[in-house]
Amino acid sequence: MNEKLRRGLLCFLIFVIAVPGFGQNNVDLTNSLNKEKLKTANDTTWKKIEFGANLNQGSFSSNWTGGGVNSVALGLFFNALNETKRGKNAWRNDFQSQYGIVRNKGQQSRKNVDRIFFDTKYNRELTQKWSLFANINFLSQFGAGYEYSSNPDSANVKRKVSGILSPAYLTEAIGIEYRPVPYFFLDFAPGALRQTIVVDTDLYVNTPDQKNYGVPIGKRIRTEAALMQIVANFDKDIAKNVNLKFRYLMYSSIKHPLNIDNRLDAMLTAKINKFVNVNLGAIVVYDDDQSNKVQFAQALSIGFLYSF
Repeated sequence: MNEKLRRGLLCFLIFVIAVPGFGQNNVDLTNSLNKEKLKTANDTTWKKIEFGANLNQGSFSSNWTGGGVNSVALGLFFNALNETKRGKNAWRNDFQSQYGIVRNKGQQSRKNVDRIFFDTKYNRELTQKWSLFANINFLSQFGAGYEYSSNPDSANVKRKVSGILSPAYLTEAIGIEYRPVPYFFLDFAPGALRQTIVVDTDLYVNTPDQKNYGVPIGKRIRTEAALMQIVANFDKDIAKNVNLKFRYLMYSSIKHPLNIDNRLDAMLTAKINKFVNVNLGAIVVYDDDQSNKVQFAQALSIGFLYSF
C-alpha cells in the first residue's frame, strides 16, 4: 500500500471516530431528561433556539350590549442560548428579543412589548458551586415608544418617550458566581460599570420630570460604577410542560448607594402541544432615574412556538 493511500485511510478513520463524538455534545434542551445532564464534569456544548408568534383578536357586533372594541394584537419573539464548558472554563451567551403591537378600532397601532436583551459571560471554576466570572450585558428596544393622551381633543395626543438606544443599558462586570443547582445561579459584582445611553438628545422633554433616564440633558451617555450589582437567574420546568424563567437585577451605585435600581423579568410558559404554548410574562422595575414609583407590565398570550 503506497504512502498516500495509507495517509488517506488514516485521515478517514480519524474523521469517522471523531465526528460522532463531537456531535454528541449537542444536547436537546426540549427533552427534560437531558436537562440534568448539562452540568457534568465532562466537556460539553449545548444550545437552545426558539422562535414564535402570538396572535390575539376580538370583535363585537354593532349592537353588542355588553360594550367592547374590536382589536387585534400580534407578538413575535426569538431567543437563543448557547453554553460551552471546557475543563474549568465556561462560556454562556444568552439572547432574548420580543416585539408586539396592538390595534384597537379607531386607534393607530401601538406597541405592547419591546425588548432586546443580550448577555455574554465567561466563568472560571473555583469549586463545584463557586466560580469567577466576567460578563457584558446589553438591554434596549427595537422601536419608539409613546405616551398617549386620554383626552382625544388634546393637541398632544402622543408623546415620544423612548426609542432604539433611547434608553439602552450596557454593563461590564467582574465578580463571583454561586450556582448550587444547574437551573439557578447568583452573581455578585462589586465595582461593575454601567453606561446608560440616550442617543435622542431631544427626548428629555417628554420623560417624567425631564430626568432623561439619568443621562445629563444634552449628553448621550452616563457612566456609573456600582457599589454592588447582584443578578439572580432561574430557568426550570416546575411541572410537566410548564417552565418558569426569571432574571432579577439589583444595582447600587457608589455615588448614590441608597437609590437602588431593581428589575425583575419573569416568564411562565405552558406547552399545550409541540407547537402551541401559553405565555404569562411580567416585568417589574424600580429605577429612580425613570420614575419615583414602581413600574409594572404584564401580558398573557397563546401562540406558536418552535424550538430546536
